[in-house]
Amino acid sequence: MPRTPGGGLVLAEEDPTAPRRRGLVRAGLALLLIAVLAVGAIAGRNLLATLGGERCQATASGSSVTFDPEQMSNAATIVAIAARRGLPARAATIAIATAIQESKLRNITYGDRDSVGLFQQRPSQGWGTREQILNPEYAAGAFYDALVKVEGYESMEITKVAQEVQKSAYPEAYTDHEQEGRVLASTLSGHSPAGFACRLKDAGAPDVSGLQTAMQNELGLAGRRSEGSPVSLTVTVPKNRQTWGAAQWAVAKAADYGITSVEAGGTRWSRTMGRDGLEWKRTGGAATGSTVKITLAASSG
Repeated sequence: MPRTPGGGLVLAEEDPTAPRRRGLVRAGLALLLIAVLAVGAIAGRNLLATLGGERCQATASGSSVTFDPEQMSNAATIVAIAARRGLPARAATIAIATAIQESKLRNITYGDRDSVGLFQQRPSQGWGTREQILNPEYAAGAFYDALVKVEGYESMEITKVAQEVQKSAYPEAYTDHEQEGRVLASTLSGHSPAGFACRLKDAGAPDVSGLQTAMQNELGLAGRRSEGSPVSLTVTVPKNRQTWGAAQWAVAKAADYGITSVEAGGTRWSRTMGRDGLEWKRTGGAATGSTVKITLAASSG
C-alpha cells in the first residue's frame, strides 16, 4: 500500500498515482482492441479475397499471393515473355512488381498524360503506339527491351531499376510489390510446381484458336488438338520445369479461353468454384514428364 510523504499509509483511492495507472491500463486495453480489430479486418479481407468469388492464388516458399483471373492472366503473359526470351527469374520479378505498382496488373486504357497499359507506357516517350502498348505481349516485350539495357539489373535494387526503366518519380513504391513479384514469377515460370491454381465459374464457349495463338506467341509452343468435343490440346515441352510453366500458364488463362482442366506431372487442376479449384489433385500418373494436357469446355455448336 502506498505511503504519504510523512510515512503514513493511504488507501488506493487516495493514491495520487492510481488515476495515472488506471489511465495507462485503459490506454493499453484500447490499443489491444484496435490491434485485434485490425488483424480481424485483414483476415476478413483475405478470406473474402480467397473464397468470395473467382480468384487465383500463387504459393511459393511459404508465401501466397491472390489476384483475380484478369490480373493473373496478365501476370502469366509477363512471365511467359521473359521465359521465352531466356531472361532470368529476376527479370520477371521486376516486371510483375512494376505492373502491380503501375496498373494493378490490369490493361487499363488511361493514365497520367498519355500513359496506358500494364506498365503505363507512353506513346509520346517512344514506347510504341497506343494500340501496341495495349497489347500485353507487346508491352511486356517493350519493358524487357528497356530492362536488359540496365547494366547489372539482375542484382540491382528494384528501386534503382524502376528509376532507370520507368523514370518513376516514386521508385520506392515498387519495393512494396517485390515479394508478390517473386511468388508470381516462381509459380508461373514453373519453378514452384502445383503452386498456382484458380477457382472459377463454369466455362463459357471455348476459344481453341485463341488459346493456340496465345500459346504460340507467349510460350512458343503448339498443341496437338484432339477430335470431337470437348477439345483438348496435348502440349509437349522440352524440360520438366517448362512443363509446369506451361501448365500453370494454362490455368492462368482458363477464364480467357474456356479451359476446364489441366494435367501435368501426374496431377490435375479442375475448374470449379469450390475449394478444390485452388488445388492440384493426384491422378496416379508419373510425377515427371514433358506433357501438358489442356481440356476446354464442350462446344454448344
